[in-house]
Amino acid sequence: MSDWLPLLLRPWWLLALVPVALVIGSLRRRRHRHGRWQALLPPALQPWLLSDSDRQRSPLGLVLLGLAGVLACLALAGPSWQQGEAQNFRRNDPLVVVLALTPDLLATDVTPNRLLAVQRKLQDLLKARQDGETAIVVYAGSAHTLVPLTDDLPTMDNLLKALRPSIMPVPGQRADLGIAQALELLGPAPSASARLLLIASDLDDRERLGLERQLQGRLRQLAILGPGTPQGAPVAAETGNYLSDAAGGIRIARLAEGRLQDVARELGGRYQRLQRDDSDLRRLGLLERPDDVRASEGQGPSDWRDQGYLLLLPLLVLVACGARRGWLLCLPFCLLLTPPPAQAGSWDDLWLRRDQQALQLLADDQAGAAADLFTDERWRGVALYRAGDFSGAAAAFARDPSADGHYNRGNALAMAGRLEEALRAYRAALVLRPDLTPALRNRNRLERLLAQRAAAQAEAAARSRQAQSASQSSAQADEPASSSTPPSTAAAAASPQQQAQAGADWLVSPSYAEDPLAEEQRQAAEQWLREIPDNPAELLRRKFWYQQQQREENALQ
Repeated sequence: MSDWLPLLLRPWWLLALVPVALVIGSLRRRRHRHGRWQALLPPALQPWLLSDSDRQRSPLGLVLLGLAGVLACLALAGPSWQQGEAQNFRRNDPLVVVLALTPDLLATDVTPNRLLAVQRKLQDLLKARQDGETAIVVYAGSAHTLVPLTDDLPTMDNLLKALRPSIMPVPGQRADLGIAQALELLGPAPSASARLLLIASDLDDRERLGLERQLQGRLRQLAILGPGTPQGAPVAAETGNYLSDAAGGIRIARLAEGRLQDVARELGGRYQRLQRDDSDLRRLGLLERPDDVRASEGQGPSDWRDQGYLLLLPLLVLVACGARRGWLLCLPFCLLLTPPPAQAGSWDDLWLRRDQQALQLLADDQAGAAADLFTDERWRGVALYRAGDFSGAAAAFARDPSADGHYNRGNALAMAGRLEEALRAYRAALVLRPDLTPALRNRNRLERLLAQRAAAQAEAAARSRQAQSASQSSAQADEPASSSTPPSTAAAAASPQQQAQAGADWLVSPSYAEDPLAEEQRQAAEQWLREIPDNPAELLRRKFWYQQQQREENALQ
């Protein structure tokens, strides 16, 4: 098909051309019948004997009426010259993976070890569920959400590679806490097709009772995947040494297959040992698609964009012209109304607000252009901050009297090297919101930086005074050999000038000047404000530790 020929999304609307043709033909025959009187009567008598409806009119009206009918039928048929993005059908079976991230995963009874085998298995599972939502919860002595329900495969893959038993803040093994966290992700009324996948090598009695209490009557689709072998293997620490058990011997991690099978049977679930291929996932039913999704595939709406609206503008012009007599007079005015040169911004203003346009520019890393469009001062401050205009960002954030506004202003001032003002901004934020942890942390860091700068300035002043006293002593010692002036008089005469010179040298000395020190402090502030751990495992360790601290604080309240 040629590129300029449209694809019709609703081609049956072309049948409406038949009644349009019948109406046009009927009107044409009626006009022809009325026009026969003009052939019989003399032209001089026609104005007096024929009415306006009996006079023969120009066929242009019928032509335009037929054209309007054709345009209306084509618009209803849904012409499309552009194909949109293909619409993917989402699986309606959310899955939450609950992984025991304990040192037992470092056992080597599965090559190369259990942890790498589990990571590869989960990567295969996620690839098979690209159109479905999956969440991952890890647990040891505490449970934490690694990834909420999402279909973002790259993010989940990156976080899976960062898993280490050492990132867990509390040692132990609490599968019941992991299941509770998973049920919280699924919500109070989970879908009937929602499923849980528990990956663990053992469950003690407390964990079994917790699982039974949480899952009975709420969620029956439980799958248990056991990594390792019943024979087990020594557990190698991340440092390379083998872990020891309570008796002091080498710790052996074994797969308690019998207990896992009993738990799965009691809860109406399935159990499989981890395999190299995908047979374990298939037996657990994790690769099956829900029936409602399979039935709907291929029956969704077309991914071609309906562009029939493009024909509405000429159709409206034809309808407006034929609404009253003298419609031909509007044609010259239409020709005079030539549009001015189109600007990209004016076209965007027709569909998007300025803030929406600015958000798009900010997402495209055009922070400077976004700052010019933002009307919201807070977003304008964010754009200026990303553009590197920290003073302008501080001025924009100053219009926000909230705690977040003071905190953002403090960050901008610190990046601009105005550390004292930044410290005052952080303090103002903490007055309004004492629990604003980032502001508290930045305030403490700035106080340390300013204290270091004050100490450096004091040290510079002390060195200057030492140099001044040393120069005075040298002048007093050398004066008798070169002059007959009494020592006391020479020292008194030379002291004021030498002291002034020494002070001037200290003020302009590159080693102790204030500007290089301020630049150094600004660079230090920039470094810790932008400091992000390069190691994802370390980032997860800090995140889980912080979450556990928050839980313990809430439990004490």
